[in-house]
Amino acid sequence: MRKNSRKSARLNEEVMHELSIIIRDEIKDPRIHPMTSVTLVEVAPDLKTCKAYISVLGDEKEQQDTMTGLNSAAGYARKCLASSLNLRNTPEIRFMLDQSIEYGIRMSKKIDGLMEKEGRQS
Repeated sequence: MRKNSRKSARLNEEVMHELSIIIRDEIKDPRIHPMTSVTLVEVAPDLKTCKAYISVLGDEKEQQDTMTGLNSAAGYARKCLASSLNLRNTPEIRFMLDQSIEYGIRMSKKIDGLMEKEGRQS
């Protein structure tokens, strides 16, 4: 399977959808913050590994606790993923913290602050 094929894109979307359901409904770890979302999933072409980018709306401690909880539940998430998807190989999941949403919010606030400052000077 090529990296940028339609089948690969569909598989990434399906794994992302199933992982978000598993994190929301199946994993009962209290360390995982309720405002956790899966932003992107990249399944390797050989279906052996998978990178799941996770966004957590919270402070630094909540983000680290959530990542610790998800990494400890990675085996269980893989088992749930295997039962919900019919794949030849169920990929090993590696959770990565994605801070792009937080970065976007911070930049938007800075831009709004500059625009307000410009409005007051004119």
